[in-house]
Amino acid sequence: MGLSLLRRNKAKGSRKETPLLSRVPLTAGVLALEVAGPVGHPLDGAEVQVKANHTGHVVMRGRTDPFGTLTIGLPTGRYSVLITADGLLPVQTTVEIFAGRQNLSRIAMEHSRPLEPPEPGIWLFDPPHTAIRFIARHVGMANVHGRFTRFEGGVQVGERPQDSYAECTIDASSLTTGNKTRDDHLRSADFLDVENYPHIYFVSHRFQPRPGNKWTIHGSLTLHGNSRSVQLETDYLGSVNGGYGEELRCAAKARTELHREEYTLNWGNMLARGIAIVGPTVQLELDVQVMYRCDETPTPPE
Repeated sequence: MGLSLLRRNKAKGSRKETPLLSRVPLTAGVLALEVAGPVGHPLDGAEVQVKANHTGHVVMRGRTDPFGTLTIGLPTGRYSVLITADGLLPVQTTVEIFAGRQNLSRIAMEHSRPLEPPEPGIWLFDPPHTAIRFIARHVGMANVHGRFTRFEGGVQVGERPQDSYAECTIDASSLTTGNKTRDDHLRSADFLDVENYPHIYFVSHRFQPRPGNKWTIHGSLTLHGNSRSVQLETDYLGSVNGGYGEELRCAAKARTELHREEYTLNWGNMLARGIAIVGPTVQLELDVQVMYRCDETPTPPE
């Protein structure tokens, strides 16, 4: 059979096979990756993406194990391999896979170069270039994707970036998921209750630096009359002097997970009543661009 598996050789004089080679088709080979961090230690959880050179299609995604290794069976041909990890420079390499052979690639990753922090001062959201999105699990079905279209806020950047302060006010009634019936229900007293709680607020308490160009922004989110601590895992994307009107701008992406039962009516009770159209957890994603407005740095409110 053309797709029969390679067997471990038992006959005298035949070549030895690695355990994985004994499990791949005759027309395939093996890519074995060993990924190490900046000081040579095995890198656990590095993301690996493999693309076929002749089509450009992604044929495999995976993560390295606690020993920094990932072993993949692939059809013969040339592949582009992209390896990424938090706080480290991406590595891209090209490999050739031959039938019945193992290609061993050892990859050493380096720390990413820190971006220049934004100028101290006040930076305000640029709504046309900012998105506040959410993803919620639809009970028994696929995810519900939505966004808020009206919001305002910004960041007060300190002389030391870790002394910065951020705040945001969202118009809860601006929620949209592309389905009017669902949107009306989400705005109702069963969920956001926008008539009694028209706004969603976020204020930061602390900016915590992470490796690379990453930050954890600790703060509180007030929704449906309840305030809870949240952590925004944030990627700082840098600043640029230019664009429309030649404003000084900077950008970041942030994400967090919210638990609806901490902010709204009891989820189990709503499910029993047959009205819980989204699940108990919500992923919140922010794609933010801010514009520099002034170099004044007033003290954040208590």
